[in-house]
Amino acid sequence: MSKRFAAFGEVMMRLQVPGYALLSQADTLQYSFSGTGVNVTAALSRFGYPSYLVSTLPANPVGDAAIANLQKLGIDCTFIQRNGKYIGMYFLENGFGVRASRVTYSNRLESSFNTASLYDFQEIAKQIDVAHFCGITLAMNDTVRQQMKQFATAVKAHGGTVVFDCNYRPTLWGEDGYDKARSHYEEMLHLADIVLMNEKDAMLTLQMTTEETERTAQLQALLPFVAQKYNITVIAGTHRTVNHDNTHSLQGFLWKNQRLTFSDQRTFSVHDRIGAGDAYTSGVIHGELQGFSPKETVDFAVAASMLAHTIVGDTPMSSEQDIRQVMTQTIHDVIR
Repeated sequence: MSKRFAAFGEVMMRLQVPGYALLSQADTLQYSFSGTGVNVTAALSRFGYPSYLVSTLPANPVGDAAIANLQKLGIDCTFIQRNGKYIGMYFLENGFGVRASRVTYSNRLESSFNTASLYDFQEIAKQIDVAHFCGITLAMNDTVRQQMKQFATAVKAHGGTVVFDCNYRPTLWGEDGYDKARSHYEEMLHLADIVLMNEKDAMLTLQMTTEETERTAQLQALLPFVAQKYNITVIAGTHRTVNHDNTHSLQGFLWKNQRLTFSDQRTFSVHDRIGAGDAYTSGVIHGELQGFSPKETVDFAVAASMLAHTIVGDTPMSSEQDIRQVMTQTIHDVIR
């Protein structure tokens, strides 16, 4: 029987400017629904896991539309509450060349998710095997932070696996954000079995130090200490390079069994950048649940992320077969 997977997080409405126009130039927007929890849950559903989202959506037609979209992605909505009036939104302007893509949040603090009060986490934890939590959700407010910790604690108490993606966002934590975030991150790390992070998270959020100046050397110096201090089984992440020709190069890494394993570096063109990190996370989770070797897991996760860059929207849409085809570097003009 497949492991039962759940993610705790907000459903966002993505309002995208068509093409590469600026928001100030556009007179139309394309909407969809996403969020870290949505993206990872949808990806795990495509890999064959019963996948649930734990969230709250408004009790109105916007919430109805969100539910319909989540169901199309294969997400089980059993644990989604319907309360409140608002959904968090963000506006996306696609970057081009030297101009980076830009995300502007709207109405997030008043959303149904961020003002929800009660979840039956003990009951939910009995019905799942793996739960995913994100640092973006941790940044929202004290109530949501407490809910996240309660849910993670319940999952651990029932013998489940906790996945925590550090995903620190400076704009959400505000001034002195690292100082505000540190204790909350440490609590989640003590509960986590699988962690998504890099050397910057260790140095900036956890205030760990190393004399190394090169990124790989910093990983090798810091990840063993992080794993030991917080009793973490797996730590994974990526290093990204944006090249002069607007392609991106991505290399994944995974710390497990006292060893740091790297993926092959992959270089590719980018169609839609948002959500590619969630695809990588889903690949790591799948590899761990299926017992892949560290090298297979990290190569699979990078291939999943690379494919996500080619698909419109935040949410990974690739099957395991799609990803394995990319892992073999077999590129087809047309699949017939």
